[in-house]
Amino acid sequence: MRSSFRAVTAAAGLAFALAGAGAAPAAAEEVVVFAAASMKNALDAVAADFQAATGNTVTISYAGSNALAKQIIEGAPADIFISAATNWMDEVEKAGLVADGTRRDFFGNTLVLVAHGKEAPAVEIGQDFDLKGLLGDGKLAMALVDSVPAGQYGKAALESLGVWSAVEPSVAQTDNVRAALALVSTGEAPYGIVYATDAVADDNVTVVGTFPEDSHPAIVYPGALLKTAADEADRAFIEALSSDAGDAKFAAEGFAVLN
Repeated sequence: MRSSFRAVTAAAGLAFALAGAGAAPAAAEEVVVFAAASMKNALDAVAADFQAATGNTVTISYAGSNALAKQIIEGAPADIFISAATNWMDEVEKAGLVADGTRRDFFGNTLVLVAHGKEAPAVEIGQDFDLKGLLGDGKLAMALVDSVPAGQYGKAALESLGVWSAVEPSVAQTDNVRAALALVSTGEAPYGIVYATDAVADDNVTVVGTFPEDSHPAIVYPGALLKTAADEADRAFIEALSSDAGDAKFAAEGFAVLN
């Protein structure tokens, strides 16, 4: 059970003050975050700063937003949920698990086609482009196309561009977008569809094309406190995500800052 404490968050949400003169330091709290796998690099950086500033612990579980939402609905203990798509946050909210007034859209992203290696040639992505010809006998790595947001966005884009039926038999589906990236990074798949922010996290892939924004639904990352959030540290951490310092971490990784 988490110990209670009396604390005041600083403006940026990253520092705690003692409750009064001569008071003992507050006991450290744990913040449990369930977050989309594509957020790992930036969110880890925000968490490290928060932990250093406050002495609290941030435990983050990364996976596909669909899997995380289902775990939360089934009772998994989490304080904060950040999804890579609005539909999975909607499901958690419909289950009555989102703390009132805490949901907001934090970040946006871009969908890209990546290739294995550092010098892959650019691809012109447009209506009926020859993605099947590019793949040859190889696979197209994608997150699960019917449930994981990155896969859903990717399938929508390929359908919109008229190439899904041709490449569907060649798609290698993974549990989350970082696993799809790994298939391309290791050369097991010559191409993959991931977020732009994933691509910059791996030196073994090249962004060869960007999907038109109007070819898929807008990529939005909503986040919220859950009703199981029990202490001020949980509230302080979600505020840290939208602080200037937090925004800078995400912007540096290529996210669009929406909050």
